[in-house]
Amino acid sequence: MPNHHQQTVPPRLAVSISGSGGTGAVTVGLILLDAVAKAGFYGNMTRAFGPQIRGGESAVMLHFSDQPIETLAEFSQLHLALDWVKFDRFEDEIPLTADSLVIYENSREKPPGLVENSGATLLGVDLQAIVKTIKGSRINMVALGIVAQQIGLARHFIEAALQKTLGRKGSEVVETSMAAVDAGMALLTDTPLSGLANWQPTHQPRWNMSGNEACGLGTLRGGLKFAAAYPITPATDIVEYLARPLVQMGGNLLIAEDELAAMNMVIGASFGGAPSMTATSGPGLSLMIEAMGLAVAAEIPALVITVMRGGPSTGIPTKSEQSDLNQALYALHGDAPHLVIAPLNIQESVNISQWALALSEALQTLVILVTDQHLGQTRMIMDPVDKLPLTLSRLQPKADPTADTAVHYQRYQITDSGISPMSLPGMGSYQYAAEGLTHTESGLPSSRVQDHAQHLHKRSHKILQFDYGELWAQRLPMANAQHTVITWGSSFEAVKEAVKLLNHRGAAISLIGLRLIMPLQAEALAALTQHQKVLVIEQNDSAQLSHYLLAEKAIPLDSEAYAKPGPLLFKPSDLIRPIQTWMEDRT
Repeated sequence: MPNHHQQTVPPRLAVSISGSGGTGAVTVGLILLDAVAKAGFYGNMTRAFGPQIRGGESAVMLHFSDQPIETLAEFSQLHLALDWVKFDRFEDEIPLTADSLVIYENSREKPPGLVENSGATLLGVDLQAIVKTIKGSRINMVALGIVAQQIGLARHFIEAALQKTLGRKGSEVVETSMAAVDAGMALLTDTPLSGLANWQPTHQPRWNMSGNEACGLGTLRGGLKFAAAYPITPATDIVEYLARPLVQMGGNLLIAEDELAAMNMVIGASFGGAPSMTATSGPGLSLMIEAMGLAVAAEIPALVITVMRGGPSTGIPTKSEQSDLNQALYALHGDAPHLVIAPLNIQESVNISQWALALSEALQTLVILVTDQHLGQTRMIMDPVDKLPLTLSRLQPKADPTADTAVHYQRYQITDSGISPMSLPGMGSYQYAAEGLTHTESGLPSSRVQDHAQHLHKRSHKILQFDYGELWAQRLPMANAQHTVITWGSSFEAVKEAVKLLNHRGAAISLIGLRLIMPLQAEALAALTQHQKVLVIEQNDSAQLSHYLLAEKAIPLDSEAYAKPGPLLFKPSDLIRPIQTWMEDRT
């Protein structure tokens, strides 16, 4: 089967670097990723680290190719260890085999047993001795030179990337670092990983961006004017990215005292007319729930981006899992219809976050955009993403400051679409009270049965009747297929690669990646899966998406689930056997 695999999976180099926190492993990864992009290739970088602020374990895994890639490699072809501090915690994330080359700093420690037992080729180098010959240098820069030499990356690409990363520290730092890089490149002159030499570079404009930054860019494209958040791993990168451009574009960003305050700030700013958002993760989302209900009841646009991590409680805050879906769907008390949207990969996070903000504005409601630590914090070299040509916007009354409309303006007027014009503060006599109490069409508090039922229906109707177009899912249909796999979020790329490989081997499997999870396009999904055998694949322990789809009668009752918790992400090879077994059992 190797030939099939080569024809369906992009060629790649897989490189990993580890060391204790503060040794600079992440810095090496960032420079390498940028240098490979400058050389005309694609790549991505995932990070792994412990929950400590400093001093714990740290590693980066880099994947390079001449084609866009988003999936993880089967094993690390080259691993460079700056030290062996707590390396056992990376045993699953940095798989080593007999085909791996491990280069390590050997002046202090020997490789742990799990590395020796892997069968990998081991090569110890006294990096500390080299550093002592170059005043002010660090071993991570020597390591950078070693890796560059091993993969055949030209020096001038490294120098350009290093200047970009370290240039702000001054020319002396750059010169010293390059001296260490040169020493590393001269140390081991063989280039056993010759992938770069075999690929044809394409020097087209590309972006170097994380999924969190992609979400931030998408909201800016959607017209974002206000953001508030309380720092939390792994979502903080979003507001860090937004801080400068949002202000430059006339917006504002606030760091709140807690998540509930941040959500209330978003509601207040949106009430004032500014498209608004916050970013958080599972624990923070829990604290925002009450205020999120206010956004639904008062019909105030609000976007919440939640970047899932391992749970419950503090769980594994620095690693990924798709286990907060139920929280996003069901956590609000009462009947509180809202949207739940999830991008399928890093690149499309730009457009899907733009879409999410636009939908919150157009539907005057809460939208929860669900990503995870892998999608959020992985950096990727990608082709530029065109802005979505959306025409969605907030419906407003035509203000006439001379007219006496106080008696006539009904903020929550019942309309055919369920959407009623939303005035802004200062718009003449278009004033109303926005609150969480059940209210009349004018916004006055009410406890009448009719008002309660009428506005419950209004809020659900405007969401259910809206035409979401083709963005609700990505479909990869297969002719004559009798089997369909459904997945979502960060699982999509690995599932897609596995399905493509199986189809290349002669199977017939269709694939559906859901973006719009609530409101579920149940009728459309049911039509696509009618007379199909369905398997739902997701990264959690309780098959949350599968149960939801069954409850909504969107898939056949005999559909099955393959649910596996994180924090180790799916690789395509992890899914081949489960899908094959399911097909054999369901044929």
